[in-house]
Amino acid sequence: MNEQLLQKRLGHQFNDVALLQQALTHRSHSVSHNERLEFLGDSILNCVVASILFDTFESIDEGDLSRVRANLVKQQSLFEIAQKMELSQFLRLGEGELKSGGFRRPSILADTLEALFGAIYLDAGFEAARRVIRSLYEPILVSVDPTTLGKDAKTLLQEFLQSKKIALPQYNVVATHGAAHNQEFEIECLVPKLEIQVFGTGGSRRAGEQAAAKLALETAVKLLSKTPNGKKSKPRTSQLKLAGIATIQTSNKVNDAAVSARVADVTNEEQLSLDVTVPETSQK
Repeated sequence: MNEQLLQKRLGHQFNDVALLQQALTHRSHSVSHNERLEFLGDSILNCVVASILFDTFESIDEGDLSRVRANLVKQQSLFEIAQKMELSQFLRLGEGELKSGGFRRPSILADTLEALFGAIYLDAGFEAARRVIRSLYEPILVSVDPTTLGKDAKTLLQEFLQSKKIALPQYNVVATHGAAHNQEFEIECLVPKLEIQVFGTGGSRRAGEQAAAKLALETAVKLLSKTPNGKKSKPRTSQLKLAGIATIQTSNKVNDAAVSARVADVTNEEQLSLDVTVPETSQK
């Protein structure tokens, strides 16, 4: 294990190398493991990220700051940082964990990164830990949008429609598939004013609604970006059965291009067939 390489990537040279070794040690390896350091590092991480967000986003309220912080310090975010550092090559794991691929497990990598933050704090104090955490998070914060980060598709769709003064979407369970212990829910999402009808599937009703909301949001954004002031042309009256994608039809009296999407009904396969047509201008 090249400890010098890891310290270089962290941007911190340990005075007490034993702390570094303990931070990298999983409980499967020895009794001197990193779980207490992880507990300490978790608290330090939350404090530092909260401080960074407080200084960076001066106009964001407490609720949004809490949501963004929770998203930045969650396991997946820590796992991605650990992957970029190639932290897995420095882990000290027991034989069983090594054989089962523990060095790739998100929970182990995320916990180890928190343990490193705790070890740095004990080795050199809070400011040293803050400096390391800030350097690791700076590339992430550059692209963070505090108004959307951490929000699910249903919330984003609702906020988007409300900003356009459009009624909230409607969700309906269309069908359930599979055995009781392994069901898949097919959910319909409707935005009547925009003539949007989409279908999403998931392992639970909530997951299906999120999938449908994501499609509805993508469709609504595309539709309203093509019409001035968000006004929609009158649609032809038609009834279409779709699966997984929205259909938008505009009258032939409209000179703008109309886009219609339909899904090919293929048994046991998820294949989308997209048709794009440009209607001719009606003759007066």
